[in-house]
Amino acid sequence: MCLKWFCFIAIATSTVNVDAIWILPRICWFQGDCCPETWIPENSNVSGLFNRLQDKVYGQHIVLKAVKRYIKVHMTDKDPSKAVLLAMHGGTGTGKSYISSIIAESIYQKGMKSKFVHFLSATIHFPHKNDIKQYQDYLRKLMETSVKNCERSMFIFDEIDKMPPDLIDTIIPYLNYYDNHSGINYRKAIFIFLSNTAGRDIQQQTLNFWHEGKERDSIELKDMKKLITTSAFNTKESSLYHSDVLIHHVITAYIPFLPLERKHIRQCIKDYLLLKKYYKNCEDIKDEKVREIEEQLQYSPEEEQLFSTTGCKRVPEKTIYVMEED
Repeated sequence: MCLKWFCFIAIATSTVNVDAIWILPRICWFQGDCCPETWIPENSNVSGLFNRLQDKVYGQHIVLKAVKRYIKVHMTDKDPSKAVLLAMHGGTGTGKSYISSIIAESIYQKGMKSKFVHFLSATIHFPHKNDIKQYQDYLRKLMETSVKNCERSMFIFDEIDKMPPDLIDTIIPYLNYYDNHSGINYRKAIFIFLSNTAGRDIQQQTLNFWHEGKERDSIELKDMKKLITTSAFNTKESSLYHSDVLIHHVITAYIPFLPLERKHIRQCIKDYLLLKKYYKNCEDIKDEKVREIEEQLQYSPEEEQLFSTTGCKRVPEKTIYVMEED
């Protein structure tokens, strides 16, 4: 944790396009991984983070608006009433993990590699149902140690729907409105749940809008919230079905990730072509190559062929397959 008696210096961070200024103790700056205890965005618009989201994330207008609102309010509040918990729901490849990493990279000097950011996968970190007690102890110790060292710690739980219910419920005390829990204040922490739960329902609702001739950007958070909570409560295969986390109302917001259409896939392809230097700039990219890569992916529903079944997730391998055959 940063030592308060060290001299403080103000620096502009490159990760937020110098739109945010951090007040950092000198020792943490030299170590390169300081706890962001104080964050002062210029003009109160947190534009650095969200300009980056708008540049790199496609087809997720609801997500951008919700993340901007909740992260801004939480990070600029010196005494939030509770920890923020964003539950991100949607199909594979729609950008849930990607956006989580962008948030981390915009807040912490070392991004996802920061010692204050913890990425926990249900299938990797908690694979055995018989080891619940061990996992609970590990999770409690991790959260208590991290937040004790940095109140602005971040915890990202991937595949939360596959976590054992008893393990999910271990998190609840750290998410409530307590001034402190065992002498530690958790109200400044950030929690993110990633889940495929409701992915099909979100896709169907998006398809309904398309059939009705409504613009994709007209879909609002309120159009999806009930759908997500209903799916989480009623899907017996999901751990959230058995968990008290929904009953205790500790989730700040349910954020839907819409299925990606072909136009969004083409944007992902162009980004990857530039990233791997197949082309020097956007103007040089050949449309026929983009279309060829696009057609390597699968789309649904069967009749409309509108949404990519894997989002942008398989774009890299399909791009390499097409580009390396020349």
